[in-house]
Amino acid sequence: MNSDIAPGDARALTAALVRVDSRNPSLVRGGPGEAECARLLRDVLDAWGFRTELHDVAPGRPNLVARIGGGGSGRSLMFNGHLDVVGTEGMVHEPFAAEERDGRLYGRGSADMKGGIAAMCAAAHRAAGEGIGGEVIIAAVADEEYESLGTRALIASGVRADAAVITEPTRLSIMPAHRGFVWMDIEVTGRAAHGSRWDIGVDAIRHMGLLLAELDRLDAEVLPRTTHPLLGRGSLHASLISGGIGYSTYPDRCALGLERRTIPGETAEGVVAEVRALCAAIAARRPSFVADVRLGGAQGPSDVAVDAPLVTGLRDAVQAAGVPVVVEGMSAWTDAALLNEEGIPAVCFGPGDISLAHAAEEYIPLDEIDRATAILASLAGRWCA
Repeated sequence: MNSDIAPGDARALTAALVRVDSRNPSLVRGGPGEAECARLLRDVLDAWGFRTELHDVAPGRPNLVARIGGGGSGRSLMFNGHLDVVGTEGMVHEPFAAEERDGRLYGRGSADMKGGIAAMCAAAHRAAGEGIGGEVIIAAVADEEYESLGTRALIASGVRADAAVITEPTRLSIMPAHRGFVWMDIEVTGRAAHGSRWDIGVDAIRHMGLLLAELDRLDAEVLPRTTHPLLGRGSLHASLISGGIGYSTYPDRCALGLERRTIPGETAEGVVAEVRALCAAIAARRPSFVADVRLGGAQGPSDVAVDAPLVTGLRDAVQAAGVPVVVEGMSAWTDAALLNEEGIPAVCFGPGDISLAHAAEEYIPLDEIDRATAILASLAGRWCA
């Protein structure tokens, strides 16, 4: 029962959340979504003294917004985490049993990121109990794993804070920055002809090869020239390719799906222009080369200065807990980018290892949940004092 979870018990809350199947239905056919998980968390936080609200961001898929503290002159702090999880195919243990062994809690979502959600809720409760003038806002959101509908809706509804921590799994490292990504769909047009008619056929696949060679040069020689102190360089890779209908036919089209990982300062528009410039250079020396480059989707990078008040406050809290202070870039994209775009400084910090996210074996060390709770409570107490 939810009432059995003692106020501030992050371990028990983690286990309770992991036991709820919250697979994202946009990723997993028949996935139940976040509703049951959000209701469980609301019941717990109601019992712990939070002021809670549920808001659907899609039919049957709610965000939970919970608040504690406030009424004074202190600053506000948002703790943000996602309730949805990915599929369970191929897992080597029961996905929703929340089994504990060897100091770890196993289950889909334990690291990504129900352990982080439990830690942030317990931390907010602890900080409020010790007295804060400001307010801590818990945002447990839907759909981060697919389109980030939850945090987008949160922002659209007007929820704001002076700063935010996304409790994604970082192994208790402070991660103020991460890359963005740009997806492009490129189609090279050729001319279909019998395989013997070299004089009229235009091979779209070979022409795409010319572009692939230029993209390889871009990745190897140009992108390394621009770096970010925490993230290093941008990158690209060819994700999907298709074309041709048979051995004896010149292919009249070849389609390429391209992903470009961006660093702060790079934009989707600039990245698309970069690839179109490569295509123009090829066409200048090979007039038969015809390519169409379209933007398929994009999410911007995220960046908070390492000397920003939120980062220094988190450093102090980590140090006070006796945990080594590590500040580094994050590999994955997160909702921090959306919050930063809205002027809410947001960094990633939480228990668990991102390399276990979506993996066949997923677990979170229980003592890491405890340390994350203590650090986040300390941060909230200092920030909202």
